[in-house]
Amino acid sequence: MNQLEQTLADFDELNAQDPNTEISNGETVAKELLYSQRMTTQLHKFVNQPSEELQLAARSQHICRWKIPRSDYPMDRQGYKKWRLDLAVFHGETAGNVMIKNGYGDDKVQRVKDLLLKRSLKRDAEVQALEDVVCLVFLEFYLEDFASKHDEVKLIDIIQKTWNKMSDAGHAAALKLTFSNQMLSLVTKALQA
Repeated sequence: MNQLEQTLADFDELNAQDPNTEISNGETVAKELLYSQRMTTQLHKFVNQPSEELQLAARSQHICRWKIPRSDYPMDRQGYKKWRLDLAVFHGETAGNVMIKNGYGDDKVQRVKDLLLKRSLKRDAEVQALEDVVCLVFLEFYLEDFASKHDEVKLIDIIQKTWNKMSDAGHAAALKLTFSNQMLSLVTKALQA
C-alpha cells in the first residue's frame, strides 16, 4: 500500500467509528464512512486525475464529524456558521495528524487544511472542485432526506445557495444527476426563481 492508499485507509478506519449509520445497498454503514466514499467516487467522476491533496481533502471532508455535534452550538445563523468553521478546522487537524503519521510533509498537510477550509473559493481551481463535489454529493444523496425536514421556501433557498457556490462545470454535472420527480420539480423551481 502506498502513502496515499494508507492515508485514505486510515481516514476510513476513523470514519468507520461513527456511531451514526445509514442503509446503503441493503447494508448498514457508518454515516461518515459512506459520505467519504461518496465524495471520493464523485471526485473521480468530476476531476480528471485529481491531485493527491485533493483526494485526501475529499475523503476527509467530514472526518470524525460526529465528535462536534450541531447541538453544541446556538441554533441560530451565527451558531451554525461557528459550528461549520470549527468543523473545518477540526477536519483539517484530524486529517493533518493522520497525514503526518504517514510521512507527509508540512506543505501537503497545509494544502489539505486550506482545501478543507475552502480558502480562495472561486479563485483556486482545486478549492472550487472540492466545493463542487461537496454540492454534487449533497444534491445526489442528501437533498431528498433534507427535503423531508424543511418547507419548500427553505429548500428553494438552500438549493439556490448550493448552486451559487458551484462552478459552470459543477452546474453541468448537477444537471446530469438523476432526481426523483419531486426533487426535480424542486430543483427546477429553485433555478427558475
